[in-house]
Amino acid sequence: MKRIMVVEDEVAIREFEVINLKRVGYTVVEAGSGEEALDIYDSDAEGFDIALLDISMPGMDGFTLCKELRRRSETLGIIMLTARTQEMDKISGLMLGADDYITKPFSPTELLARVDSLYRRVEMHTAKPEPESSDDITLGEFTLNLRRRTLLKNGVNIELTQVEFQMIEYFFTNPDVALDRTDILNKVWGTNYFGEEKIVDVNIRRLRMKIEDDPSRPKHLVTVWGMGYKWSTR
Repeated sequence: MKRIMVVEDEVAIREFEVINLKRVGYTVVEAGSGEEALDIYDSDAEGFDIALLDISMPGMDGFTLCKELRRRSETLGIIMLTARTQEMDKISGLMLGADDYITKPFSPTELLARVDSLYRRVEMHTAKPEPESSDDITLGEFTLNLRRRTLLKNGVNIELTQVEFQMIEYFFTNPDVALDRTDILNKVWGTNYFGEEKIVDVNIRRLRMKIEDDPSRPKHLVTVWGMGYKWSTR
């Protein structure tokens, strides 16, 4: 069953989201504040696939809630909702562990497309792998296991969200190949993604903070100027 938690303090907006999500088959649990959402998440026995979080809420805002939820789960899909147009709000949410963002106002079509796209990635990440997917891919000190969906650096596990894992998998299956942003976006977020290519850049920054010894001078996940990025084995 597809379960999503909708966290929004404005009742009319929350009802709009809930009605449209239920209409296409999601089981929706509502919360009117960040504090209530954490209580629900911690006490819910069934778990959630996706959390839809408003940024601007009194008390615990969406940024803090995102950080707390990501600390509890690397596989939970998180979408931030914001009425703000400032670039830093979007970047801040992604750097705290969100997978995507939607700027208000938005249509039911965009909402459902973004939620469905993220749900497919979450489902892929948590699905039982096929036996032939059990091989490791080793590049230098890194080992990617496709069956367990883990990344080790010198034998130490690196916690990855489902988006980060899919990006790493794409790089590891194409080592030393320059991949442009559009290719990465289509591979990870899907060809029907509504958002912008800069979501790729923010997730690259987040990955570098996890895998590089010096994220400001990356040796593995390097920029190919004028094109995109590649995983360097040299």
